[in-house]
Amino acid sequence: MPQYLLGIDNGSTMVKAAVFRADGQEMSVAARKVDLLSPQSGWSEVDMESLWQLTAEAVREAVSRAEIDPTQIACVACTGHGNGLYLVDAAGRPVRPAIRGSDTRARAYIDRWLADGVDRAIRPKTMQAIWPAQPNALLAWMRDHEPESLHRAAANLTCKDYIRLRLTGEIWQERTDMSGCSLIDVGTGDYDPEVLEAFGISDMRRLLPPLKRSEDLCGTVTSAAAAATGLSAGTPVAGGMFDIDACGLASGMVDETQLCMIIGTWGNNQYISRTPVVHETVFMTTCYAIDGYYLMLEGSATSASNLEWFASEFFEAERAELARTGGDSVYELCNALVAQTRPEESGIVFLPFLYGCNVSLDGKAAFFGLDGWQTRAHVLRAVYEGIVFSHRWHMERLLQFRSPPERIRLSGGAARSGVWVQMFADILQTPVEVPSGTELGALGAAIGAAVAAGLYPTYEAACAAMVRMSRTCQPNTALADVYQAKYARYRKLLDALAPLWSELVWTASK
Repeated sequence: MPQYLLGIDNGSTMVKAAVFRADGQEMSVAARKVDLLSPQSGWSEVDMESLWQLTAEAVREAVSRAEIDPTQIACVACTGHGNGLYLVDAAGRPVRPAIRGSDTRARAYIDRWLADGVDRAIRPKTMQAIWPAQPNALLAWMRDHEPESLHRAAANLTCKDYIRLRLTGEIWQERTDMSGCSLIDVGTGDYDPEVLEAFGISDMRRLLPPLKRSEDLCGTVTSAAAAATGLSAGTPVAGGMFDIDACGLASGMVDETQLCMIIGTWGNNQYISRTPVVHETVFMTTCYAIDGYYLMLEGSATSASNLEWFASEFFEAERAELARTGGDSVYELCNALVAQTRPEESGIVFLPFLYGCNVSLDGKAAFFGLDGWQTRAHVLRAVYEGIVFSHRWHMERLLQFRSPPERIRLSGGAARSGVWVQMFADILQTPVEVPSGTELGALGAAIGAAVAAGLYPTYEAACAAMVRMSRTCQPNTALADVYQAKYARYRKLLDALAPLWSELVWTASK
């Protein structure tokens, strides 16, 4: 009986494929960088054929590195970033470049719906905020600006559902992903004509494929996909899931006691409950992969991508030297610099709004409190702290609806940084656990594949067998007061800027 699983994670900037044993042990990983297109300001697109080729390459490499017979893979499942627009025709061919989840071209539609109260009227059904990269706004934009693309389209998919289509040749939409798109009634888990009517896109119903569950089998690997990926034709492919669900499962989030944080391009903070939260202060409530549970999420694009920018722009010489000598990652250098400073040394505040803002659509990043004596290490510490403060801001919103967690499970690239994980524990004053493995999104997808293949009867059983914690960081109580004071400065700065954001918008001239 096949005892291996393949998880594919199509993130915002990377494609990753990983092979796992049935007990969750990671056998191999392969990755490819996704080249994003920005033909106009605020646009974020990707060539869909190129995305598939990159995914196929990563899968082929992961299977080869695992040194296993591809016929021993019991099931494949995908996860990926949510929202955006992936239009295909009746034959499953791309209609145009995909629009990614960070695109802002449809901002005017969101502004109008907010002004007209559409979001408040429909929120009891959609249970989430609306923003420009959701397909409701993008479909409205396409109708007004690219009607020819809609005319050619037969279906709109999310990212991972497009990759599954390329694996199987079958067009389906999976429920957890669609429940984060403001296109269904989250309470019923199904399409609702009132939702589409509220956004003025009732005529787009034809583009919404039938819904499947995460653990449903949605076809098998075709001969063409097998040739491209190195998989065995006929390998079952499961429905897969929204990336927030995948990280939740890979963190062992199977009941209401837990809370997990994902530090990536987006900073996601989430927990699950059998009772959905429908409130304007909670960013999103969606259907969770485990039947009967809802996932409550507070998140924004205010997380680790801010550090990526800082390291790229201010460590160019160090990156070149490390590349020449084969030294450690530039992020190890960043960690070492932060470790050389103490939290009480400097009062620099960083607002991590380079790629999005959780307090205003017009919010931008900023450093406050710079003095001439401070070093690059102090500025870097402020970047680390500002990102954690943003996560704390989101967590406090969630704690209006649940009790504080006994521990927090942390995943994403930042979880590899010991100094950053300790900072999370110290600022949140809560023990932080880090799950084992390097690719938790792919592991979460593999957990779904394991249930779909019948290797485990339930998600709870699969997580019990496949999820482990690698380490726990206890909070340093001696730092509670200093971090509370620094977080208070962060909040005061947000309050002071609140009436000014719209006045500070700057439109760059070409």
